[in-house]
Amino acid sequence: MKEGTNMKELEIKAERENLPKVIEFIDEQLAGHDVSIKIQTQIEVAVEEIFINIASYAYDADGGAATIRAEVCGDPLAVVLSFIDNGKPYDPLAKPDPNINIPLRERQKGGLGIFMVKKTMDNVAYEYKDGKNILTIIKNI
Repeated sequence: MKEGTNMKELEIKAERENLPKVIEFIDEQLAGHDVSIKIQTQIEVAVEEIFINIASYAYDADGGAATIRAEVCGDPLAVVLSFIDNGKPYDPLAKPDPNINIPLRERQKGGLGIFMVKKTMDNVAYEYKDGKNILTIIKNI
């Protein structure tokens, strides 16, 4: 992601209890951009899924921090959100999408949340760089 003048960053302890602060930070970045309720809800659900996964799985018991970068830019206007952690290397995009056409009880556990993120965002990318997991999502607004 290009470092832009309107790029904002939130560094926060990766704990489930901090989700409301993360959502508030994202909503502040979207304010004033005439984002529809549908798109704002899709973004908030994606943010919740990604942040809760970091809080739940990235670190051992000692925990760690997460950095969320947000930028509204481009033409057409889009929000670019990056989630960065120093946790265990993990590419959530490497796992195959779940087969949603089979009954729930026959499916393997996990993967549905990131599948939903991939389906509702316009772009989702992962990289492991300099000891950091970086998951970036883009949604045209």
